[in-house]
Amino acid sequence: MKRLKIATLDKGWHDKDEILLHAAFQLLADFVEQEHPEKIVDWDANELHKSAWDEITGLYKWWTKSRPRRRSPLDDKKLRRPPFKLKKIAGSDMRQLVMPDKKKYAGYYLALEEHARLEQEWYEEDQRNLHRLIEIRGFLWT
Repeated sequence: MKRLKIATLDKGWHDKDEILLHAAFQLLADFVEQEHPEKIVDWDANELHKSAWDEITGLYKWWTKSRPRRRSPLDDKKLRRPPFKLKKIAGSDMRQLVMPDKKKYAGYYLALEEHARLEQEWYEEDQRNLHRLIEIRGFLWT
């Protein structure tokens, strides 16, 4: 295999740290879905194998079921969003962002704060699970 199709990334630009995460978990998903290790490997052979299989299945379920269910308050279609407005800077060809009224769009700004908190939480969860995957990489063969 010389190419890895990463199903969880849309077309377009992605930073390398994001690609690394998605590529690693695509390899895990391919391993579970295409190699069917549950049919080939005796995961009950010893405690090390049992533990590795628990990690493989746990990480696979997290990647394919739990992680995709993440929702940001910014995903709420009913959320009232401020308009994006620019004003011309006098004596220049440049434009400046007009800041919307924070009181009028208070719900949006609260959602933005919660989104930032969740992004940090999700990043840390991704990082922990990527480390867990690396710890069991020696078991990803059939």
